[in-house]
Amino acid sequence: MFDCAIIGTGPAGLSAALNLKLHNKSFVWFGSKTMSDKVRRSEQIANYPGAALVSGEELHSSFVRQAQQMELTITDKMVSQIMDGKDGYTLLADNEIFDARTIIFATGVVTSRTIPGEEALLGRGVSYCATCDGFLYRDKTIGVVCYASRFEHEIQYLAQLAQKVYLFPYYKDCGVSGDNICVLRQKIERIQGEQRLTSLTLGDGTRLPLDGLFCMRDAIAPSTLLHGIGMEAGQIVVDRTMATNLAGCFAAGDCTGGPYQIAKAVGEGNVAAHSVIAYLAAGQ
Repeated sequence: MFDCAIIGTGPAGLSAALNLKLHNKSFVWFGSKTMSDKVRRSEQIANYPGAALVSGEELHSSFVRQAQQMELTITDKMVSQIMDGKDGYTLLADNEIFDARTIIFATGVVTSRTIPGEEALLGRGVSYCATCDGFLYRDKTIGVVCYASRFEHEIQYLAQLAQKVYLFPYYKDCGVSGDNICVLRQKIERIQGEQRLTSLTLGDGTRLPLDGLFCMRDAIAPSTLLHGIGMEAGQIVVDRTMATNLAGCFAAGDCTGGPYQIAKAVGEGNVAAHSVIAYLAAGQ
């Protein structure tokens, strides 16, 4: 059982991880090992204290270097579900289970919206994890919605299991091909099904029968990950201690709303970490 699970490796996640490390708390830190592409792609940053007119590349390199110097370990797995567990939370990441007493969401802004019908049929034909659920669709017909090339190896894995794969790449230069893979460029309008997923409705009105659908995204909306978390206009609602409406659950950075600034994210990550420390000390 970890003291905390941090989800996200941007500035807020890094700030939280640094403070928990300094206070000797055990934690698992989920996210990309390359950390924040948003920071790295910034042309110039003029309002970060102590680093006037720094480029995004320079600040990103400094973040990576500090994480390495502090011996912070990033778990490069995508959290696909969070459940109430004994004395805390249970997180499903790829095909592994992690238990933590507290959570810090530092997921940034999730730009891709869910497809109508997706949340209602999650776990009933809709999945976010190829390695977890792929075996359920051996010799069946599935769809895959993919938002980034980093998931292409998972599509190939699913193609080895399924009889037919309809692939909907929502990015340029898709490099996936195969005898049983059919690439479709149409938009999915709705996921259909009552007790289980049965089909997709495409942009032209076509109904495509399916046994299952895998959605491959860089991030999943917090409200989908953790049922009952307070949201408003797509943002996690927090108080001044970065606490959400759920006990032991905190959030920091862009996922809590604007201003979408690095300095704000770092500050909130710091506050969230100290709130976790206080929560643990209180034995809540």
